[in-house]
Amino acid sequence: MKSKRLHEEADEITYVLVLDTGEEVTGALLDFAKKQQIRTASFTAIGALRELTLGYFDWQKKEYEKIHVAEQVELLSLAGNIVSSKDGPKLHAHIVVGKRDGTAHGGHLVDAIVRPTLEMMIVESTAARLERQQDEASGLPLIKF
Repeated sequence: MKSKRLHEEADEITYVLVLDTGEEVTGALLDFAKKQQIRTASFTAIGALRELTLGYFDWQKKEYEKIHVAEQVELLSLAGNIVSSKDGPKLHAHIVVGKRDGTAHGGHLVDAIVRPTLEMMIVESTAARLERQQDEASGLPLIKF
């Protein structure tokens, strides 16, 4: 993973991250957030992946159903946020990928392996301090004010 701080204002810092073939997206992003001590940020990315696992939240079971995509895909859109919790930064991301035949698949990002690149813009808010807490109804770590 390569990263660069692009811009800094009074209450925002913008970074670019570039991941290479074989890197796992969620782990790399969380490692970056820990290293930079990011507490609140949003991000978007494009690129390509050799495989990934999507999640679809089953409300009745209160858990994610995993959907594995084991083929080369275009990363059409990856959007999400990083918000701190008592256990450190938490990632919440949704992804849409395109297959060779033009069909799209999307859901919650569980994990993904890059091939050949993933280009991400991260905007950290240094003024806002959001936090995630466990929600009793869903069992999910949701943003609480």
